[in-house]
Parts: sequence; C-alpha cells; structure tokens
Amino acid sequence: MRKDLVRLEASKVYLVTGAAGFIGFHLARRLLALGCTVIAVDNLNDYYEVSLKEERLRLLACERFTFYRTDLANYSELDSLFKRHGIEYVINLAAQAGVRYSIDNPYAYLQSNLVGFLNILELCRHHEVKHLVYASSSSVYGLNSKIPYSTSDKVDSPVSLYAATKKSNELMAHAYTHLYHIPSTGLRFFTVYGPYGRPDMAYFSFSKRIMEEKSIKVFNKGDMWRDFTYIDDIIAALERIIPNPPKANESGDQYKVYNIGNNKPVRLSRFVEILEHCLGKEATKEYLPMQDGDVYQTYADVTDLIADFDFKPDTTLEQGLENFVSWFKPYYGY
Repeated sequence: MRKDLVRLEASKVYLVTGAAGFIGFHLARRLLALGCTVIAVDNLNDYYEVSLKEERLRLLACERFTFYRTDLANYSELDSLFKRHGIEYVINLAAQAGVRYSIDNPYAYLQSNLVGFLNILELCRHHEVKHLVYASSSSVYGLNSKIPYSTSDKVDSPVSLYAATKKSNELMAHAYTHLYHIPSTGLRFFTVYGPYGRPDMAYFSFSKRIMEEKSIKVFNKGDMWRDFTYIDDIIAALERIIPNPPKANESGDQYKVYNIGNNKPVRLSRFVEILEHCLGKEATKEYLPMQDGDVYQTYADVTDLIADFDFKPDTTLEQGLENFVSWFKPYYGY
C-alpha cells in the first residue's frame, strides 16, 4: 500500500450492511482479521439459499462482531444501533441484487435499494460518519458502446431496474455529499466471483448444474464478454478506500466513484471452458439468444483506482475459478 494512504484502524467502528452477503462477508472477515470492530446488518432474505448466509455469519462470530438481523428500510432500528455503537465508517453493501430478478420482481428493489439507501444517507447525515462507501454496479453503463467503461462516461441508458436503482444511489449520494458534507465513495463492481459467492451468479449456478450433469444456458451463443473480478481483489481495494475519503473536488464536495474490475474482459465461451477444466467435467450447453436486461460486454477502466490508490485487480480467471472450485466442491459434497 502507498505510504501516503491511511490504513484501516483497529480502534474504529465499522458498519457493514449486507454482511451475510458475498462481498459483505469477505469484507467483515478482513476487518476482523485486522482487529477492527464490526457492526453487521443483514435481513437474511431468501433471494438465494439462507443456509449459505448463515454459514458466513457463523464464520464471522467473535467478540468484535455484532450482528443485527434487520432491514435497511427500518430506520428506527438502524438509528438505535448507530447511537449504541458510535459508528464512524459505513460500508453499504446491502441491496436487492440481480439484473434478471428485477424484471420479474421490480418492487423488491424499491425498499432495499432506494428507501434503504435513503435511510443510510440520513443516518450518515445525523451521526457525522467519517466516510460512506457504497456498492454501485457495472450495470449502470447499460447500453454504452464505448469501451472500456470510464466513470467519466454518461450513464443515462440503464437496461434493467436494478441498474437504474444503482445509478439512483450514486445521484442520491452526490446530493447528500453536497448538501451535508458526507464524504462518499461509490464502487462500480464488475462481475465479482469467488469462494462463498452468490449462487445466482453464472459461475456458481453453472458449477452446480455441470456437477449434477444438467445442461447450462449459454446466452448469445457464448458471444458475451465479462470483466470477472476476484473477491480478494475487491477486498484489497476496499481496504485502501474505506479509510481514505475522497479529496474535495472542484465544487468542494468529497465525492468519488470508482470502477473495480479486472480490466481484462473474457468471452463467455472461454469462461465456460476454464470452468469445465477446473471442475474436471464437461458441460452440456444449451445455446440461447441474449436475454432482456443483459449487456453484450463489460470492461472496466481502472485508471482512477490506479492513480489514487496505486492498485488494480489482477487475479486471473484461471486462478480465481480454481480457488472457487476448491471451496465449492467440498462445501457441496461433490
């Protein structure tokens, strides 16, 4: 880590929302390993198997970890835990995830991604939080054709409600930063994967189906590109970003958005080949056209991340999927 950057301090109190989720779990585990106090919030919804979320929480259990099962839409409960714990840093990773799920279940996204995030902003405002870090998504780039995607690009053409809520989060955070001087950093994550991951993601669901000798659905006949980002790289970026709020911009606002991606898109058909190799089993493939809400490719420009933190994700897909499979097979008894 660059010498001029502030490091995470064990004496501080960190709130991690979505702590039973994939990224939230890995972040909380890293904070605890550094000796930090973690206040965790998650509603443990059943969007995917709750048992996996409960296992993540079991692994986090210790004296410096306090878990609250509550929803971000419940302002009064959140306010009481802010008062109780003297929270200084907020990392908001709780959200209703999933591009395709948002097409069939649009109302599920309003409470968590909009009302819940508004509550987080209000609590940061009233409790003088030192830095709010929140999850955005590469999906905000929508129909953008210019690659790689840069945070300076316009993002006015979302192709799913999920993407629209994430762009809304960025706009809401900007308003609160400007009005109430809350330092905030939004992170546009690009296809995060790894051990203890999300079962709804392709690498995870494909692995299950391949091991169970069921066919996998390969959209756009495998001609799609994704900037796969390994979880350890995400956590390394967060470790640098959380204790270092943005410097004031030309408007005097401490507001910034970063892409967090591997900067090396991989074709979907190649991704399947690598996964087959790691699993030691060939997939039966069902080739289908592009689905509603999907984009052809994602590709992160991480110039700002390198400039500000001297860091970029660099775990290869081969290594990352090997690590995932090493966890996945024994966890599910394959």
